[in-house]
Amino acid sequence: MKIAFRPKLLDCLPDYTRAQFGKDLAAGITVGVLALPLAMAFAIASGCSPSAGIWTAIIAGLITSALGGSRVQIGGPTGAFIPIVYGIVAAHGFGNLLGATMLAGVMLLAMGIARMGQLIRFIPVTVVIGFTNGIAVVIFLAQLKDFFGLKIDTLPAEFFLRLKTLAAHAHTVDLPTLGLSTACLAVLLSYNRLAQRIALLRRAPGPLVVLVGGTVLAALLDLPVETIGSRFNGIPQEVPPIGLPPLSIHDFGKLISPALTIALLGAIESLLSARVADSQIDDRHDPNQELIAQGLANLAAPLFGGFAATGAIARTTTNVRTGGRTPIAGIIHALILLSIVLVAAPLAAYVPLAALSAIVMVVAVNMGEWHEFRELRRYSYNYRIILLATFFVTVVFDLTIAVELGMVLACLFFIYRMSELTRIERRTLPELADEPRCQYPDGSLRVAAWEVFGSLFFGAVNKLEDLLDPRAGHPEVVILDVTRLVQLDTTGLEGLENLREKLHMRGCTLLLCGLNAQPGSLLRRAGFLDHLGEANVCPDFLTACQRARALLPDLLGGDEL
Repeated sequence: MKIAFRPKLLDCLPDYTRAQFGKDLAAGITVGVLALPLAMAFAIASGCSPSAGIWTAIIAGLITSALGGSRVQIGGPTGAFIPIVYGIVAAHGFGNLLGATMLAGVMLLAMGIARMGQLIRFIPVTVVIGFTNGIAVVIFLAQLKDFFGLKIDTLPAEFFLRLKTLAAHAHTVDLPTLGLSTACLAVLLSYNRLAQRIALLRRAPGPLVVLVGGTVLAALLDLPVETIGSRFNGIPQEVPPIGLPPLSIHDFGKLISPALTIALLGAIESLLSARVADSQIDDRHDPNQELIAQGLANLAAPLFGGFAATGAIARTTTNVRTGGRTPIAGIIHALILLSIVLVAAPLAAYVPLAALSAIVMVVAVNMGEWHEFRELRRYSYNYRIILLATFFVTVVFDLTIAVELGMVLACLFFIYRMSELTRIERRTLPELADEPRCQYPDGSLRVAAWEVFGSLFFGAVNKLEDLLDPRAGHPEVVILDVTRLVQLDTTGLEGLENLREKLHMRGCTLLLCGLNAQPGSLLRRAGFLDHLGEANVCPDFLTACQRARALLPDLLGGDEL
């Protein structure tokens, strides 16, 4: 199999202009500045150090832009990964998180090479909305500890135990922390309105303003709040040592499931982000190239102490809105982050965790498609069940289980719906009704005709049993009009074979007419048409009636007619 590898960057360079570089430079700086507080906030919320989040944004952002299949995709840590990464760190430790991330990178790389980019789009929108809203709830709950300044050493990853722990420590609320986080949250929620009144705010992203403002406020008032410096001893002002994470064969087995979760969510989020960006810039991304880039990004980030990354919808949208149109903007965004680490890393020690918790809370609120809950009454029960089941299981149990359950439910409901749409109806025979030799003495016809509509597959093959119902009479020739049969699977093939054999045992001949390409190809390859006889396969219904008329004398011994 030939591996297609062509990053979008190669398509952009031949026509690249100085004017476009100016736009990409402005967009890259803006997105880089926006990515700084988000990377630190997402890392801390995931149970990792802020430097791990920053280096994830740098390495994954650089590789996603340089090697990806989208012109404007921005890669890095995202809010959707918070509960996944937090759970892995809590259960297996940070070192094994790096191993799981690299294993997920291998899976993503394999998906891209195998050209599975289009298959990811087969995940129903109900499942995507369900687990996205569920992730938002999990993220929001996880931030309550830092938002209220609760004295909790480690917040459990399990849902009910987490609620119990939060309730048990509710009396440990720290008022300075709560005051600062509430002020930051209020600014973020009203930032768009403030930006309309204050021109300076229009040029600065809200999370950065809150990050700087919250830090300055905490320092001026000398608030006794927890900071990055007090919890993590700041951010190293250097490139971290490059190396493979320690991973044994024993650890490898237990990391397959977490890695699969990272790979699946990473693929969904990155391709969803790329598709949203396509609609904004009137372009079309290469999903397979994007998966290859995401795989390489997740392979490389852990070498620098980073963790799981994917396409970031919010940062990608900001990139587009500020003029970015080529991967150069994403590369600049990564270089801006690198510059900040090498120049201003010591300042991060003063950033209060309360400000970062407020930023993540707003991200959680904005990432959820809450209006879908209000509109559920407009949709079918199947839609509601899939969305709510996926949402509930994501919140209470696990994202992997939620997606699996959502997909199973979606498949079952699809099978049921398709089986309902498949119909086998009795067809009248005016062409033979007036011919005495085609009738029994009681006036009933010796020929029966049925028409198949839809797909004859394992979920609908039982409908063939209607043709064998004794109440349908005892015809000597059965015409099965399959002109409107669009699809046939092997179970449907077996059903037709059983029908032919049982009719033959009754002394009845089966005729087929109007075979379409796919059903005809399967029936021919399986040898069914040879058993049936080529003469009993007719091009249309009229020809089938003529064939039935010709068969009746032979069946009755000729002169009896």
